Amino acid sequence: MIALLRSIIRGLSAAFFVLMLSCSVGPDYQAPKSVMPAAWLEGWNLGNVGIDARPAELARWWTEFNDPLLNSLIERAVKSNLDIFIAEARVREARASLVLSEAGEWPTVDVSGSYSRNRSSANAVGSRAQGAVAAPRSNDNLEQDLYRTGFDAGWEMDVFGGTRRSVEVARANVEAAVEDRRDVLVTLLGDVAKNYIDLRGRQRQLAVTQANLQAQQEILRLTRIRFDAGLASDLETAQAEGVAQTTAAQIPTSESAIKQIAYRLDLLLGVQPGATWNELAAQAPIPALPPQAHVGLPAELLRRRPDIRRAERQLAAATAQIGVATADLYPKFFLTGVFGLQSVSASDWFSGPSRFWSIGPTIIWPVFDAGKIRANIEIRNAQQEQTLKLYEKSVLSALGDVESALVNYSKEQVRYRSLLAAVEANRRALAISNDLYAQGLIAFLNVLDAERTLYTSENDLAQSEANMASNLVALYKALGGGWNTN
Repeated sequence: MIALLRSIIRGLSAAFFVLMLSCSVGPDYQAPKSVMPAAWLEGWNLGNVGIDARPAELARWWTEFNDPLLNSLIERAVKSNLDIFIAEARVREARASLVLSEAGEWPTVDVSGSYSRNRSSANAVGSRAQGAVAAPRSNDNLEQDLYRTGFDAGWEMDVFGGTRRSVEVARANVEAAVEDRRDVLVTLLGDVAKNYIDLRGRQRQLAVTQANLQAQQEILRLTRIRFDAGLASDLETAQAEGVAQTTAAQIPTSESAIKQIAYRLDLLLGVQPGATWNELAAQAPIPALPPQAHVGLPAELLRRRPDIRRAERQLAAATAQIGVATADLYPKFFLTGVFGLQSVSASDWFSGPSRFWSIGPTIIWPVFDAGKIRANIEIRNAQQEQTLKLYEKSVLSALGDVESALVNYSKEQVRYRSLLAAVEANRRALAISNDLYAQGLIAFLNVLDAERTLYTSENDLAQSEANMASNLVALYKALGGGWNTN
């Protein structure tokens, strides 16, 4: 037994010595350097629209709208959205794959035990002298029991780092899966907020339509009274009725759109269609804009945007894959050992003479593979180059997303102020038109035109108010807000 232990120690010592001299083939990963602009292109006019360009915490940007129902919807979506569950399952899958890869760095030990009853051939056992006749053998000598138990151990010595590179791949994939979950979260938060704002905007437009319909029906009633009194023509009555019916026809379309948005919100929350309708049915104000929107510096996108962080981790995995493929060019070293007990009798199974053992190295080196290994290395290099360009593309896309969101957010506020002034002017124009028509100074068509113009401007104003809030959501989403980088 002492001699066995000495042999095992010598074998392990030699193995560790080899590992100390080993290296990891393939390129070592270097994070890409991205040149980011010092400021946003739209930064020159941010102050005109109340945007604060200082860095800010974006982890809970939706709370800046001060809408309790929006806060509640987002909290429920984070807990029950099905895409989040799928992303979390992918993270668990990647972590399990990492454990599997790390296990390749350690020896494997199997315990086995067996019992068998054997019978040998009488003509194959023993030997016969030339010209002699073998003595007959009994069945007892031909049959015997065999008891066996032992430990089988094996260890691939990672001399050239193929296993270590595989662990690098698996670890980078775990980190990429985590970033993918964060990206799903950022998208989810933005989608919930945008759909909620869209619903409130549609409700505002519906209210505008209903209010205009009531006004048009009142004008129709008065026109019919004037017609009965001989003060209005049949044409004026038909025109007033046509305008009212046209407006009424828009209401079912608006109601349908509102329901569809509510159903999209249900899907985002992972509930059945109609589950949130009781909360959403009543009209409520469009979420108000905060005094300032925090955007930070362009360089902060590299650490804030989950899609950029995911692309960087995918690049790290692709780089390590080159090392995994390169390691196949070199020999693989294995250390195997067996220790156990074997006996034909159960009574002396554990005695000293029943012990057996073996220990020794094994080497496997591919001599001819028709270029498969080098072709695989070339594939991995090409994939790494693709992944690098995808990373660079993700950075450019992120910059473009923010710049587009900034210009949309700022310009929509300018548009809103113009529409607000237009609504006030159109209301005065309608009031003046009604007075002049009552005095018989203008035709009824002028009143209808003033009505139509006011309705259009009021509808555009409601849409613009919703657009401002939606554009701010798009800005926060482009900035990667919705999770904490700490």
